[in-house]
Amino acid sequence: MGQSFSRDKRLCSSADFKQVFDTTDIKVSSQQLLILAKANVLGQARLGLVVAKKNIRTAVGRNRAKRHIRETFRLKQDEIGDLDIVVLVRRGFHELTDSEQNQLLNKQWQRLKRKRSERQQQA
Repeated sequence: MGQSFSRDKRLCSSADFKQVFDTTDIKVSSQQLLILAKANVLGQARLGLVVAKKNIRTAVGRNRAKRHIRETFRLKQDEIGDLDIVVLVRRGFHELTDSEQNQLLNKQWQRLKRKRSERQQQA
């Protein structure tokens, strides 16, 4: 698969988000992030972002957070598999440096991948 982040790799509608929130299969959490995931039948991972103004006050900070999340997802999407993923950014994420954000995100993608393979082995 390509390493792009086109529209078909995004959760666009509120129904897509609602489906992940209502029937979450996998949760990966840290102090600054919460990742919710649900298996899909599309054969590719899709990403949705929730970056609240309450948690990151400035538009620059919110956009920076989204840019880092999208970029790390773009690089890891083939490893993640066919999941619909919603990333919720919590307070404190914007206080991390760029390298700390990338390190945290890569660690969380690895945890998500590990939990997904554990679920597949149990089924």
